[in-house]
Amino acid sequence: MSVKASGTFDVTGWDEQAKDTRPDGTVVTRVRVTKTFHGDLAGTSVTEIQTVTTAAGPTAYVGVECFEGTLHGRKGTFVLQHSAGNDAAGEEWLRWQIVSTSGTGALAGLHGEGQITVDGDGRHFYALDYELP
Repeated sequence: MSVKASGTFDVTGWDEQAKDTRPDGTVVTRVRVTKTFHGDLAGTSVTEIQTVTTAAGPTAYVGVECFEGTLHGRKGTFVLQHSAGNDAAGEEWLRWQIVSTSGTGALAGLHGEGQITVDGDGRHFYALDYELP
């Protein structure tokens, strides 16, 4: 049975590691992001993402996020795979997939997926649908 988790997170660090600006205006950047989570997820994470911005404006990123803390009070670690972007009309998608073999401690066997949303004030919210054995 799937369980839902939700809450917010704060981006506590954004460190650009490398940037490649192409002749056509496309920019590819590697970024290390740190976060603090609140709500059903409580803890911290480090994320390595690769972003792309085009001259036309739409952006996308992929990444791997390592979380450490608790999920509904169960302590451990796990890894999230990110897929995100927007299109020329401004429609966004920000998706997570839990790497199913990555859970440790009380989170061993964790699997599922989720979404990130950002409101008009720049606050970040998450929703995670997951299963644990």
